[in-house]
Amino acid sequence: MPDLLMNPWFYAAAVPATILIGLSKGGLGGAMGQVGVPLMALVMPPVQAAAIMLPILIIMDVASLWSWRGYRDMTTLKLMLPGGLLGVGIGWLTASIVTDDMVKLIVGLVAIIFFTRYVFASATKRATAQSHNGASATLWATIAGFTSFVAHAGGPPYQVYTLPLRQDPKIYNGTSVIFFAVINAIKVIPYFALGQFDATNLKASAVLVPLAPLATFAGAWIVKRMRPEVFYPFMYAMILLMGLKLTYDGIASLSYF
Repeated sequence: MPDLLMNPWFYAAAVPATILIGLSKGGLGGAMGQVGVPLMALVMPPVQAAAIMLPILIIMDVASLWSWRGYRDMTTLKLMLPGGLLGVGIGWLTASIVTDDMVKLIVGLVAIIFFTRYVFASATKRATAQSHNGASATLWATIAGFTSFVAHAGGPPYQVYTLPLRQDPKIYNGTSVIFFAVINAIKVIPYFALGQFDATNLKASAVLVPLAPLATFAGAWIVKRMRPEVFYPFMYAMILLMGLKLTYDGIASLSYF
């Protein structure tokens, strides 16, 4: 394989991917973040793209934790973090048999169904805040941890549980930042164990790292100035776009078999 850092196509894909993921980590919609790894996968294997992105995600998590410090819902974290960690463990144990394409299709369909439910509830004027539910939180957090491990796509399952809570946007974003910061930090252990980190990938990560906090702070700056009546429709629109993209990618890839 040619030297990755000497390939101009690497920068053409990885730089915008890092910026989009940073804006997403700052709170500006999950669909932007979901574009990142597929964009990088245009010029490298998807597994390598995910491995390069994980250290960058952790740097973004640090920036996000600073941007959203003081904003959190401890009930959400207490209910969801155990399931999230369980999902990472399941992803580690099944890494050899579950493909990225299968996960993309599942996550994409979940996101589309979730958006459809939101539209129906809005049309019938039933889009009201829901209460916490321990069983539901554990289920969706486990799925979020699993899909985050295998495809960096934990956003839609997490949002299926948390968006109907109708939290203040600042509380919502601050809580999601903490959840995924913990999940991404834990993922480092199995990624090392599976041999995903080598010198080439770590060097590529280091080159992209300076962009990470800048894009993340920019996303947080924008979201903190959005009103709830703008924030929630925007987030649901991003979920639809993300669902359509992941579903298309999953079907297109599986159709080759």
